[in-house]
Amino acid sequence: MNPVQLGLVAAVAVGLSGALATTVVPRRIRPAVAGASVVGTGAFGTVAGVTAMGGETWSASLPWLLPLSGVELAIDGLSGLFIAVAGAVAVAAGVYGVGYTRHGLDGRVVQATAPLFVLSVLLVPAAGSIGTLLLFWELMALTSLLLVLAEHGRHADVVTAGRWYAVMTHLGFVALLIGLLVLVVDDGSFGAIRAAEHPPAVAGLGFVLCLVGFGSKAGILPLHAWLPRAHPEAPSHVSALMSAAMVNLGAYGIVRVGFDLLGGGPGWWWLAVLVIGAASAVYGILQAAVRTDLKRLLGYSTTENMGLVLVGVGASGLYAAAGDPVLAALALTAALLHVLTHAAFKTLLFLAAGSVVHATGVRDLDALGGLRTVMPATTAAFGLGALAASALPPGPAFMSEWLLLQSLIHGAGTAPELDVVASIVLPLAVAAVALTAGLAVATFVKAFGVGFLARPRSDAAATARESSPSMLAGMGIAGAACTALALAPTVVIPGVAGVAAGVLDARPAVLGALTIELTGVEGAMSPLLLAAALAVAIATVVGALRLLTARRDAGGWKPVGPAGRVRTARPWDCGGGPMSARTEYTATSFAEPLQRVFDDVLDPVQDVDVTHHQESRYLVAAVAYRRSLPDRIETRLYAPVLSAAAAWGRAGRRLATGSVHRYLGYGFATLCALLLVLVVTR
Repeated sequence: MNPVQLGLVAAVAVGLSGALATTVVPRRIRPAVAGASVVGTGAFGTVAGVTAMGGETWSASLPWLLPLSGVELAIDGLSGLFIAVAGAVAVAAGVYGVGYTRHGLDGRVVQATAPLFVLSVLLVPAAGSIGTLLLFWELMALTSLLLVLAEHGRHADVVTAGRWYAVMTHLGFVALLIGLLVLVVDDGSFGAIRAAEHPPAVAGLGFVLCLVGFGSKAGILPLHAWLPRAHPEAPSHVSALMSAAMVNLGAYGIVRVGFDLLGGGPGWWWLAVLVIGAASAVYGILQAAVRTDLKRLLGYSTTENMGLVLVGVGASGLYAAAGDPVLAALALTAALLHVLTHAAFKTLLFLAAGSVVHATGVRDLDALGGLRTVMPATTAAFGLGALAASALPPGPAFMSEWLLLQSLIHGAGTAPELDVVASIVLPLAVAAVALTAGLAVATFVKAFGVGFLARPRSDAAATARESSPSMLAGMGIAGAACTALALAPTVVIPGVAGVAAGVLDARPAVLGALTIELTGVEGAMSPLLLAAALAVAIATVVGALRLLTARRDAGGWKPVGPAGRVRTARPWDCGGGPMSARTEYTATSFAEPLQRVFDDVLDPVQDVDVTHHQESRYLVAAVAYRRSLPDRIETRLYAPVLSAAAAWGRAGRRLATGSVHRYLGYGFATLCALLLVLVVTR
């Protein structure tokens, strides 16, 4: 039994036994048992995944486990990367969940579903046949839906979010089912599909349908509608699992089908992936920048980051189709590394956001503020996650986005084999990545500054208390992962580059222990030295400021304090004292300039109600101003579809009157129509 098999079997055993145990143990220890099961499942999955990334593979056939097709398991380096990421996220979420679920989320169904959900996320990348993949995919969808609905009795929006998630995920499943059935060969194993030669039209149809199915899980445009609804309404440790582990499997599926099963395909497949990814990245971060709901903001941020992943995947496919394995490996390495870094900082951000919601009951940034004094550990965790998500050095996302930009810039300037369309799209992709990086900085400065550093704008924020030790420990694990990826990414980058090289059958695109060096193209970066230089610069500036302050005080400029007769006040307050919470920036006002710049894209809805005095229409008694920012794609794309479905339902109600005679007439008319079709078409 090799380490991959040992880790996966142990993860399955711990997950199943933990789910069973939570149904029989007393309520008071149920969160601890469920949390331990999630942690154990994730830890063993991480061992299996990391071992597979090192080159160890494993496969197994279990024909007795599932009728007709059986269960086929096959783990290679690509599977190992996604299994390792999901397992690591589960460890942090499991520890956090022990304290988080003690208050109202300790029911048997919720607690037993959590380890099953983690197990399904680990098993999807381990599938070795179409039947097995669909089985685990559906198990993942159902268990995650149950967890999203965990708090349906507390909040009305949970039911709406669950309905959206159920519909979108199963529409994606239908697309995935048809797409994979188009490609199925013999017994449906991945090996048989690799060996088959599909006609170009069949392969193109299968890839496009799989892109829709996997893309709906990744939350890319325009299939993202469920993501900013479901992630905020789910319990926060579940939000972390969904946003940092589950959505990654959308990208995994596209890479597995496109590169592995279909052997790469033509350039237009990957051009479509790149364009959709770039649009998702820009739209996602733009929506996040103007949101005031903290968890909804993070949900849109997930759409942005999965868009960046798909930009790398699409660019890699373009280069591979053009015969440039060096840039193809570099772009895929950037995409896979961003999967890893996004998982780390998004886990930390969702866990910290959950800590805030747990302590205050508030998700609206306009009603938060001042949390740094009452929740210092949570503030530090969210600040670290915000720095990581901003793609600023030395954050972990900085390294992956730097690699992505290197691949796009070198491709735009040195790839003559690309066609004209791709040559135009690549520079635009560079601009899109740069724009998302700038908007991400503004977004997370807003989230952290307004939510944690300002004055409390509600009693809930002012009286909040720090979270339980297990929740802080979960955030600590995720924070340690972010710090390690920021300061020492070279520990994991060679492994990720090896996985990308294995997928493309090329040389690793990145080498180096202290300094990261690109192979085949010019480019080098030392994250550790960069972090050291930044630390020295910050220390120098802080030291200079302290020195200037000391000289000013020594010169007799120090004002007399409250104990004297002179009142202390900062000059820019005009002697009025510090600003109150009502005069400070809110999340809405902070985003106002951005909203004006992108007004045509965001399309805000404004409404002004003016109430006049009864005595005179020239005198105004009150003015009410309302402004909302609905998701434009939801209102333009999904609202008409929902209206049509509702109209169809009303029409069906008129047809179904309960009359037996009418139903017999329907049957007779249908039979006549079928016979007529047979006569005409035979």
